[in-house]
Amino acid sequence: MSDEKNMRLALAEALQAYSEGEVPIGAVLVDESGILICKNHNRIEQLDDATAHAEILVLREAFQKLGRRRLKNCTLYVTVEPCAMCAGALVLSRVERLVYGVYDSKFGAAESIFNVVNNPALNHQLKVTAGILENECRELLQKFFLERRNKKIPAH
Repeated sequence: MSDEKNMRLALAEALQAYSEGEVPIGAVLVDESGILICKNHNRIEQLDDATAHAEILVLREAFQKLGRRRLKNCTLYVTVEPCAMCAGALVLSRVERLVYGVYDSKFGAAESIFNVVNNPALNHQLKVTAGILENECRELLQKFFLERRNKKIPAH
């Protein structure tokens, strides 16, 4: 039940990204007790920063807020499977668990294309749960990209 509750928080962040014209991806980080540490959404266009993915922004805020670079015993909830950059950052920051909504067949690096988060060659692996609120996460992404195509809005 808490997975769904936390994914709803991530989905609310994705809706905020959507309203700002960003690719609608949201992320939430919680501690081992389920207490919210921080949340954010894609801000790539807003910040003119290719690394301003929801996951990266959440990790950066958590490092500052907690005063450490290791996020052991934390779970990251994100509406879309992380890309290689974000998956690598999750491994480096030692997040314990990743929960995501929808697979990403173009950039996914937790299971779809690559499996960075559970690569045995790396010194840390994450527990992964996929498919939480999958339909809602997929529908929001599809709506965004359909509108972008119909309006002929170029991807930046």
